Amino acid sequence: MSQSRFSFKERPEFHVAIVMDGNGRWALRQGKSRIYGHRAGGPVVRHIVEAAPDLGISTLTLYAFSSDNWQRPKQEVNLLMQLFMKYLKSEVKDCIKNSVRLSFIGRRDRIDPALAMAMEAAESSTKDGSTIHLRVAIDYSSRDMILKAVSLLNGQKEISREDFSQLLAEAQNGGYTSPDVDLLIRTGGEKRLSDFLLWECAYAELYFTDIMWPDFNAQHLKTAVAEFHKRDRRFGYVPHAVALLEK
Repeated sequence: MSQSRFSFKERPEFHVAIVMDGNGRWALRQGKSRIYGHRAGGPVVRHIVEAAPDLGISTLTLYAFSSDNWQRPKQEVNLLMQLFMKYLKSEVKDCIKNSVRLSFIGRRDRIDPALAMAMEAAESSTKDGSTIHLRVAIDYSSRDMILKAVSLLNGQKEISREDFSQLLAEAQNGGYTSPDVDLLIRTGGEKRLSDFLLWECAYAELYFTDIMWPDFNAQHLKTAVAEFHKRDRRFGYVPHAVALLEK
């Protein structure tokens, strides 16, 4: 077993977040409906989750449905919810088998109760997974989550970043504090965050690709991770050698 397959609790944190964009446009370019594109994008999730641990990824957060997506045509929204339910029914057993911990972030009060119950059941049955932590953002808005976390301060005037991260975790459901995002990938050619993990992405490396989500594969993920490892992450510091030269 390779080192990348060790428990994510036993190896360095590497948090990758992905905005899975381009399903609808991918389908329209082929003269098909946006719904066809969403169906085609579903199986890609499995391939990416399977490939992630061997690339050292310990936490993978996928942007599946934003709070603003409720504004889309009702037929499309209903289909997306059906696809989420289908995914849970078909993939949870494999998550358990492959030791994948599955959790969801975002609101749940606007989701169909049957789907919300299935999400909770999936979280419970996979809670001991240690190969990778897969987080799926559904009915998610980072700004809304931050506002909700602020409402949990209970009059506190001073708070550490770590404590606020815990409040944010509670606001997002589950109470699990995720590590900051190291690498954010967006498929589909757009170059924006779209209200996704704004707090957690403070120092994330951003990687944008024109590849539409249905065409994104394990090799594309490997390329993005390789690009990440080439970058110089300083977090506001000046490298020691450069600092000496500037004296």
